[in-house]
Amino acid sequence: MTKNNAPVELLVCTKCRRADEVGGEERPGSILYRRLSESGIEAVKITPVECLSNCNRGCTIALRGPGRWTYIYGNLDEGVDLDMIREGTRKYLVTPDGLVAWRDRPEHFRKNCIARIPPMETA
Repeated sequence: MTKNNAPVELLVCTKCRRADEVGGEERPGSILYRRLSESGIEAVKITPVECLSNCNRGCTIALRGPGRWTYIYGNLDEGVDLDMIREGTRKYLVTPDGLVAWRDRPEHFRKNCIARIPPMETA
């Protein structure tokens, strides 16, 4: 569990593709989901989703949890960004509200944040 004892979920878009991708191949988002699932991230549920509406811009993920800010990150590469995703997810996991200090986030997360959404519990 996390500091606020709420579960953390990593959503991975399985339909993501790149603009230059040829049809018929396994989509990069599906590969990313498979690779993250095979290795796992302790205390984090990894969930495939059909679409995060960031199409044609590399792989897209979202980090969320009750009482936490949700972050959506894009332009991820299924082959080279696995360790960076794990690092960013672990940093998110240990915060009480999902807010990782900007300077503590992986550089890719700093430069490729698609959206930051407040918790539903925000007044």
